[in-house]
Amino acid sequence: MNAPRVDPANAESLRSWDGTDGDYWATNADAFDATLAAYMEPFFDAADLRPAERVLDIGCGCGRATIDAARRTSPGRAMGVDLSAAMLDVARHRAQAEQVANIEFVQADAQVYHFEPGGFDVVLSRFGVMFFADPPAAFANIARALRPGGRVLFAVWQAPAQNTWMQVLRESLAMGRDLPAPPPDAPGPTSLADPDRVRHLLTGAGLHKVKLTGVRQPACFGTDLDSAYEFVSGQPCVRFLLKDLDDAARTEGLAALRATIAEHLTPDGLLLDSAAWFVTAVRH
Repeated sequence: MNAPRVDPANAESLRSWDGTDGDYWATNADAFDATLAAYMEPFFDAADLRPAERVLDIGCGCGRATIDAARRTSPGRAMGVDLSAAMLDVARHRAQAEQVANIEFVQADAQVYHFEPGGFDVVLSRFGVMFFADPPAAFANIARALRPGGRVLFAVWQAPAQNTWMQVLRESLAMGRDLPAPPPDAPGPTSLADPDRVRHLLTGAGLHKVKLTGVRQPACFGTDLDSAYEFVSGQPCVRFLLKDLDDAARTEGLAALRATIAEHLTPDGLLLDSAAWFVTAVRH
């Protein structure tokens, strides 16, 4: 299969998502969905999908939200786009297994993909729009895919200080290092944490009535110590925090991570507080 056309600025993202990182999330699709499970009902309540609507899901990953959207909008259609071929394979198999036919998945860079102009009533993203190298271009391209009066709903993470799970991971793997915070506007999980930046980006893309609603939910990273450690220790952010350490320090860091997980375990598993923005807007 040919690689998708990407903005050159997103070439590194393609190598990551269509490589080791995407393979990890594809292998752990069920665990990832369990992490975000508490967000799904309020997310779809906010989406207010209706029968026969056409839905675009940006950064759809392994397709859970796309499949659920397709069910809610039948006989409409749902299209999920992502950079990861491995994750899209999982998504297609899930849709087939669940007998959801009004759906398609496309490997694409949503920053430059030629969506049908005005071809969708709703654009959704469950934590998938924070990674664009050129957010103004990406959101303008996404907005063009909406019909006039069409609406968006993006779930994005709030700042690290509001997300216990982010703080726990960083603190357990710091190993005495002063880990700098990533630039607030760099592609990454918290790139859309600033409400003012979000409003500026979306209004600049031709959207209006931009609203951010704070939502807090527990994120479940595993049902017991072993499953939580296996899932968390392989995550790309953990690999990033360990990559500059030698073997001995890396082993020590992973031991500290396991001890931290054990410390935070509850009878229902590893539940850590998380905070997101639900961002809604309407196309002019």
